[in-house]
Amino acid sequence: MLRKRPPPPVEPLERACVPWLLACALATAAPHAGHQPYWLSAVAAAALAFRFWLWRRDRPLPARWLLVAIVVAATAGIYVQYRTLFGRDAGVALLVLFMALKQLEARTRRDAIVVVMLGFFLLLTHYFYSQSIPTGLWLLAAATLQTATLLRLFGGAQPLPDIARHAATLLLQATPFMLVLFLLFPRISGPLWGLPQDAHGGRSGLPDTIAPGTVSDLVLNGSIAFRVRFDDVPPENAALYWRGPVMDEFDGRSWRPARPSVFEPARVEARAEPIGYEITLEPHNQRWLLALDAPQTLPERAFVSARMQAIAFEPVRQRSRFAFRSVLDYRVNVGESRQVLAASLHLPAGINPRARALAAGWKERHARPQAIVAAALQMFRSSDFVYTLEPPLLGEHSVDEFVFDTREGFCEHYASAFVFLMRAAGVPARVVAGYQGGEVNPVDGYLVVRQSDAHAWAEVWIEGQGWRRVDPTAANAPSRIERGIASALPEDEALPGMARLDLRWLRDLRFRWEAINNAWNQWVLGYNPERQREVLARLGLDDIDWRGMTALLAALCAAALAGISLWVLRQRPRREPVQRDWLAFCARLARLGVRRHDWEGPFDYAARVAAHRPELAETAQAAAVAYAEARYGGRPDARAHLRAALRKLPRTWSIA
Repeated sequence: MLRKRPPPPVEPLERACVPWLLACALATAAPHAGHQPYWLSAVAAAALAFRFWLWRRDRPLPARWLLVAIVVAATAGIYVQYRTLFGRDAGVALLVLFMALKQLEARTRRDAIVVVMLGFFLLLTHYFYSQSIPTGLWLLAAATLQTATLLRLFGGAQPLPDIARHAATLLLQATPFMLVLFLLFPRISGPLWGLPQDAHGGRSGLPDTIAPGTVSDLVLNGSIAFRVRFDDVPPENAALYWRGPVMDEFDGRSWRPARPSVFEPARVEARAEPIGYEITLEPHNQRWLLALDAPQTLPERAFVSARMQAIAFEPVRQRSRFAFRSVLDYRVNVGESRQVLAASLHLPAGINPRARALAAGWKERHARPQAIVAAALQMFRSSDFVYTLEPPLLGEHSVDEFVFDTREGFCEHYASAFVFLMRAAGVPARVVAGYQGGEVNPVDGYLVVRQSDAHAWAEVWIEGQGWRRVDPTAANAPSRIERGIASALPEDEALPGMARLDLRWLRDLRFRWEAINNAWNQWVLGYNPERQREVLARLGLDDIDWRGMTALLAALCAAALAGISLWVLRQRPRREPVQRDWLAFCARLARLGVRRHDWEGPFDYAARVAAHRPELAETAQAAAVAYAEARYGGRPDARAHLRAALRKLPRTWSIA
């Protein structure tokens, strides 16, 4: 009858290991406090503080029923907060909660291992929110701490520098494998697992609706929207109009894109040589690609819409690179459809009567659309309009109030009022949102376009010429287009970051830091299938298939393992000859049924051999005496007695 194997012994958690576990919890969970609800961060902090207090006072851990009650209540709170227990935010919240509460029931070494493994998993979730260099450095430090905690759990009390050095050595030994797998493991265009539905929420960028205050709020954000690398010298700043959503429909307050009835690309007539460039676009969770007017050659899985927008097949949910060729001098849709022209003349009834009357007067005095456009620009140029980020609020008749009363606004105010006036005067017009300008980083040569470069302008359709860009902001504040946003606004208005900073050394420092970040984005975060093929081509492996890639990957990993093994073997301390003989004697006795413990001294071992195998007692005692005299007594000649004892031992265990 088979006997059940007894369960493994429960190893209690050393008291000195508790601070290590608390440090792991803080390192892995604390950075999530910035995007967790305050009450959850408070619950996690209270649990960790309570565990530290119990440890300091040497008090017992709370009862399990209390922990179960806290888990149920906190889980219910997370469900109420997010309306689900799945997804990115709710899932991370649960992990943070479990990491904190697990500390209150960690009684054994097994519980401690669960805490460390949970910490390793929690580290991965930080990349849902940030993939920057500081985040990577923090995660590397936290992974080192996690590894050091495992060393403390299994290695016992050791000096802190020794533990840290050992943990760092283990991570360094893993570096060759990491590099080989990073460079050669087949890349895919998306994540390796299905991300939750809210994993791409919270992206900043241009909205799909333009209303007074929309762009001015975005201008206060100094983060980078995209970077551009030109094949040749970048064009002048005034020519850099990065096209985003095109707004056709107006409800009296907001402009929004019209739903296209037919999917027909814009008909662009190039009147200059195209320029080539590559955009590295930050994730904005929209489909527009912000190409330079007017795009001619697009990347794969993208197309040009009838409104000359570069549109991707899927929303841009991760940092991506797109190659374009655009012409800056062009004519587009000279023969526009009646349906589009009718939509570009539509206005809601009953709003802005004064603006309608002004436009009707222009229409009576000027027969040509160009003259009507010139009259509107002259009004913005010569009247006392103010370009400001802090305009007064507008009411129901927003265009009337802006043009005749407040005369204070940002680019969306000027573009909206201009398009309304053009439509009221019988000139087809629409609003275009995007970015204007940019700043060349002298360190890496990339043109950096920030959210603060967001802009709105207008387009009018003129018979025989097609759609033409008209920027009414340039009529009132030309320095905005020529030199950027900071030169056009009053000195007392707030701008993001270092938009007005004149300290050269600090600007140089920012350029260098952004160049480092760009290299990180291009070669680490942006290491996609295209970049991998580029690297392999440089190594002469441009024709390699997946079989060759697998073989190369295995060969390089084997080489890395062999190199690390040789290095480890060279680090092993060399044993003295007498020690090798003693270990050989102990190994022979182990095969005979009596294994020596690592902590066991020679005489204690000889006594245990005598108890288990009396016929070997004399030989074991002689060997122990000879080993002690040769190793510790300064008698090298005693080694011969040890070797004689080894020869007396039988090679196999025979039963009489």
